[in-house]
Amino acid sequence: MNKHFRLFAVVTLGLWAGIGAAQGAEQDVTVPEPFEMIRSAAETTLDDWIWLRRPIVVFADNAADPRFVQQMALLTERLDALEERDVVVITDTDPAARTAVRQKLRPRGFALTIIAKDGTIIARKPSPWSVREITRSIDKQPLRQQEVRERRDALR
Repeated sequence: MNKHFRLFAVVTLGLWAGIGAAQGAEQDVTVPEPFEMIRSAAETTLDDWIWLRRPIVVFADNAADPRFVQQMALLTERLDALEERDVVVITDTDPAARTAVRQKLRPRGFALTIIAKDGTIIARKPSPWSVREITRSIDKQPLRQQEVRERRDALR
């Protein structure tokens, strides 16, 4: 992985770990503490997130792939919008590692996969997507619409 990208990821993860931990404490479900919004596929599986978070999985054949770099930049610019939608970002840039995530989703080269909380695939994309496109895709889902209604009703 590019050393500048690694530094950026570490700083971003550090900032969001505290926020994610505080928000996870407000929920009735248990989210691993401290919550790191961006994780390597080598450290997690999709089953770890069923009913807890919506995985966004970013694959590439290596971390220098310009599409991977662009996608990660797009995601890290708007982590707040992703956190609001209970997203966890999972990255996999090593096909040789044959992670459980890679074996389950079977990408070819760069791929972006958006997964619902119940584990169903919402979208697969062969090119980077903006957070706006990703959140629109998530917001169309019935469970997300229910969450928005419940949060709105709780504020009343």
